[in-house]
Amino acid sequence: MSEVQQLPIREEVPEALTWDLTKIFASDEAFEAAFATVQEELKEADTYKGTLTNGASAFLSAIDYLLSISRKLETLYVYSHLKNDQDTANTTYQALNARATNLAAQVGAALSWFEPEVLSLADDVIWGYFDEEAALAPYRHFIETIVANRDHVLPAEQEELLAASGEIFGSPSKTFSVLNNADLVFPTIKGENGETIQLSHGVYGQLMESTNRDVREAAFKGLYEVYKQFRNTFASTLSTNIKAHNFKASARHFESARQAALSSNHVPESVYDTLVDVVNEHLPLLHRYMELRKRLLAVDELHMYDVYTPLLGEASISYTYEEAVEKALEALAPMGEEYLAVVKSAFDNRWIDVVENKGKRSGAYSSGAYDTLPYILMNWHDTLDQLFTLVHEMGHSVHSYFTRTSQPYVYGDYPIFLAEIASTTNENLLTEYLLKTESDPKVRAYILNHYLDGFKGTIFRQTQFAEFEHFMHVEDAKGTPLTAEFLSESYGELNNKYYGPALSNDDEIKLEWSRIPHFYYNYYVFQYATGFSAASALSHKILTEGPEALTNYLAYLKSGSSDYPVEVMKKAGVDMTKADYIVDAMKVFEQRLNELEALVKELEN
Repeated sequence: MSEVQQLPIREEVPEALTWDLTKIFASDEAFEAAFATVQEELKEADTYKGTLTNGASAFLSAIDYLLSISRKLETLYVYSHLKNDQDTANTTYQALNARATNLAAQVGAALSWFEPEVLSLADDVIWGYFDEEAALAPYRHFIETIVANRDHVLPAEQEELLAASGEIFGSPSKTFSVLNNADLVFPTIKGENGETIQLSHGVYGQLMESTNRDVREAAFKGLYEVYKQFRNTFASTLSTNIKAHNFKASARHFESARQAALSSNHVPESVYDTLVDVVNEHLPLLHRYMELRKRLLAVDELHMYDVYTPLLGEASISYTYEEAVEKALEALAPMGEEYLAVVKSAFDNRWIDVVENKGKRSGAYSSGAYDTLPYILMNWHDTLDQLFTLVHEMGHSVHSYFTRTSQPYVYGDYPIFLAEIASTTNENLLTEYLLKTESDPKVRAYILNHYLDGFKGTIFRQTQFAEFEHFMHVEDAKGTPLTAEFLSESYGELNNKYYGPALSNDDEIKLEWSRIPHFYYNYYVFQYATGFSAASALSHKILTEGPEALTNYLAYLKSGSSDYPVEVMKKAGVDMTKADYIVDAMKVFEQRLNELEALVKELEN
């Protein structure tokens, strides 16, 4: 409690360490005026409905209206959520954010006719409009993304039936969420000092990093004892969710649920298969890392509750925010002057809300809209991890800045498939910089392990999840019952394959499938691994291949959604339909594993 009381209230935070939201709206009154404008313009939505058959001019007017109101709405929403996040106890901004969220739902409902109406037009009609009206030219790719999956759009009555069933299809995920987050009661365990600790999802993650092995083991076994009790219920919700994915894919004439899921971003299925294949080929590297972990922890048996605890204690290095700013600029210097100018503007012109205050949202993020700055929220502490978080979020913000200043609004954002690449590239550059400038063996060992642990968690672990996710869909499509026993045995075998012989078998980990919310997200997790791998390849190119590599990278940052994600990455210098970029990432992992092994020997001597 004493720490909470020491936090400053919002008004006590120095202005220089807060973001400047007056650049969005000069006052709340200005927000209210803009809000009223959107409400008024929304009344016109029905006047555009049913007009897309009236010729090219009407088609253009409808697109312009749709984009105009969406653009204004996004600005309203971003202002309201940033105001709310800076002090979540402030009831004025709670209400403001709730109203903006409600308005977003109203706009979504009022404009929901647009895509079905576009798809009701024949291709020759649509592209005839483009031939007739030159002002439509900027919207060609936007419309292409809508009509590209025309073969998978059903007749209107069937589409209406599927849409009406949406809540039913979503019920397995909702049931999982309620059970997992609200209804499960976890046991208490003894903490490091003998105190009683109530297990929860958040507390469990913290305890897995405890340096006290007894605490880790108690948390691990206590958590999974609860999941074991409900394993049949979780198998039922997950199985039904998989069946829903397979049913909808079949109904829309896709060959598989995976093809259906990846089609929204036009990502070839080969990207998924290549990731799984290359990671499987390189599992011996993860096995080596597990052997090193076992050695450093000095345990006879390495268990799953040993794979997250820090190997080398706390880093003997820390940074104030001011020092971190300097380090970030030095680390990102290889990005060139154009990039650094944006970073400096972020630091100098209050894009960043730096320090923790009472009521402030936890964590860190980059957020913004097309007509706002790409703001960054931090809760600063003087640690190396916070420096990594700062450059990570800066990567998102610079990506957003270049996209919005280079593209029209219609392409002024980017898909998740591309999002984590820019942020992780920055992290890789920081790692390289620190390894070049830090000579203390203990500090270097900590930095290397920070990288290896991040790689383990993002590439190996997320690919393991991706492999299991696809396995479940394939087995269900074949008619295999996804019982708790079948899922547990299958997951246990996969986990053993990934972590290798250094890890002792823990029956509890066979149930990990039951607590992963991402298994309800429909082929989402693979993007973490592909993004991390692409970032590794790009940062290496920037550091070793000179100006052309940097030019290509900046072109990616400026592309937004003006082309399909895989094509954007090809222009950046990474062909994600091939294996090279993942193989190259594995080479970096091996190189840093070699160095850590050598450093450990040096420190032991």
